[in-house]
Order: sequence, then C-alpha cells, then structure tokens
Amino acid sequence: MPDAIDAFIDALPKAELHVHLVGSASVPTVLELARRHPDHGVPTTEDALRELYTFRNFDDFIRVYLTVNGLIRDPADVRALALGVARDLAAQNGRYVELTVSPYTHVQLAGMPAAAVTEALDDAARTARDRHGVRVAYIFDFASEYGAEAAPATLDHALTHPPRDLVGFGAGGTEKARASCWDAIRDAFTAARAAGLHSVPHAGETTGPETIWAALDELGAERIGHGTSAVRDPALVERLRAERIPLEVCPSSNVATGQVPGLAAHPLPRMIEAGLNVTLNSDDPPMFGTSLSEEYRRVAAAYGFGVTELADLAAATVRASFLDDAAKSELVAGIGAAAESAGKNPGE
Repeated sequence: MPDAIDAFIDALPKAELHVHLVGSASVPTVLELARRHPDHGVPTTEDALRELYTFRNFDDFIRVYLTVNGLIRDPADVRALALGVARDLAAQNGRYVELTVSPYTHVQLAGMPAAAVTEALDDAARTARDRHGVRVAYIFDFASEYGAEAAPATLDHALTHPPRDLVGFGAGGTEKARASCWDAIRDAFTAARAAGLHSVPHAGETTGPETIWAALDELGAERIGHGTSAVRDPALVERLRAERIPLEVCPSSNVATGQVPGLAAHPLPRMIEAGLNVTLNSDDPPMFGTSLSEEYRRVAAAYGFGVTELADLAAATVRASFLDDAAKSELVAGIGAAAESAGKNPGE
C-alpha cells in the first residue's frame, strides 16, 4: 500500500456503526478474564486464544463468541469493555461509535442487575468522551437463537433501564434461528420503534435476500447489519438504493466466518457500483484479527481504493449514523479536510 494512502487512513476521522461489545474485547483483556475465571474453558495463553479465534464457519464463531461472553461476570467488566472500545477507536482517530450490547446475556444469563449494567454503560460513555474524545452511543440487541426469551427481555431492559445514549434496537446471532420465534422478535421490534428506538437488525449475513426483505417489511429496518446477500436480488438492490437504506458492511468478518472465501470475492465493490449506501465496520475486531483502520487498509489494497473512495466510505458511515445533524456535519467536514490535505476531495 502506498505510504500516502496509509497516512491518509491514519488521519481520517472515523465513525463505526457495527461493532459488538464482547467481540471488541482485546486479546489481553480476554486473557485477563480467562485467568480470573479458569473454570469457563477459555484459553489462558495468547497462542491458544488466537487458535480459538480461527473459525471454521459462522456457527463455530457463535459458539466461541458465547463462550467468551460467559467471562463477563459483573458490571465492572461491562464498563471496562465499553471503555476499551473507545480507547482503541481513539487510537485510530475514531470519533463516534454505536456500540452493540447484548444485555440479555449479562442480566438474565450472568445475573447482573439491569440497572447496574446501564450504570456501567453510562459511566463508560461519559469517561470515553472526557478521556478519549470519543462519543459512544448504544444499540441493544439479542442473539436470535435466544429470541423467544431474549427479545422481550431486551425490550424490557431498553424501556425500563435504558442507557442515556441508547439509540437502537437490533437482532444478531444465527439468522436461521429466527423462524421459530419470529412473532416474539417482530413484536419486540414494533414496541421498540414505538418507543423511539431505531431498528437495526442483522440480515443477509448468513442467509439470502429473503431475510433482508423481512427485516425491511416486518421489522421496519432503518439500517441493515451486513446485508451482503442483497446483491443476489435485483429487486432488493433497487429498493435499498431507492430508499438509501445503509448497509453495515464488515468485510473481514465475512471472510473469517466463511461467508466469502476471501476479500477478492466479497460483494462490497459490487454493492458500491450498484449505488448502495455502504458503510465500513469491523464487527468483532480482535476475534477477526482486524481493526477499523485495518478494514480501510484492506479494502484499499483489495479493491484499489484511493483517497476519494475511502473518504466516501467514511462520510457515508457518518451520514448513516444516529448522530445529530450538527455533529454529522462537523465529522463530514473533518473527513473532507483530511481528503483535501491528501490531495483529493470526497466525490471528486
């Protein structure tokens, strides 16, 4: 990669819309927790942990993710992880993040009080802004494999003990598991939207376009997590393009979980060429051996993206966020200034 592009990526102000709290735990943090809780089966050496993070398929990734999630035992762990995300983003010139948290696993499965989890998240957001200059907002989601119980429980937490900066409601995990609990999921999304939360479900990551259609038509999706299978359906591409529905694309994640064989086969370039509203994200960066800046480097190298294309991706991510208009304008202006300093302007 040319040094100028590398330097531009470092200087580029960034936002991230699709990154998970537990999946963002750094390797040292996971090792610390694993040594603190040796009964949980997570490796306590770095080499063994990195071996654990070599996924055979998406189901294997979910198994490992839930295993690591089981190490989060008290609200102090939740706070530390959220603050770690902000610290890591600040080191990459990240300015804003919508961090996905799955409170069901902390409250119902680990036994933490809902109010204590919320207090930890609020404290992390305040400290992140004061200490690192990073604004943190939250999305509450649940794993679809727990949907019958987790969807209403997550909704209840969102309505009765919401973090101050809660902006969205989502669903992740195994998409094919949703069929058995679809009514509970749809009802939870309907109530969340009525309460003013944005609908941001994962869809079309491990399934076909039909899951994206259902997210749009029945869950009122305003953004789609992943959405990479959309390119298989011309009618869906047309709808997403016409309605400017943002897609939270996470290339290294899709490679690591076996959804595509490599970056060369990833549909991201085709999605952009089709006029879709693409944002760039890291998903679970330590688990996938990446970071937000590294995602920009990888797409630059894989697809020959230069300053203009990378700045456009960064600006699209900001515009797709739930930031207020003034903050969006300020961040987009910063992206433009970085591009101009590098000799180009977004959209040029």
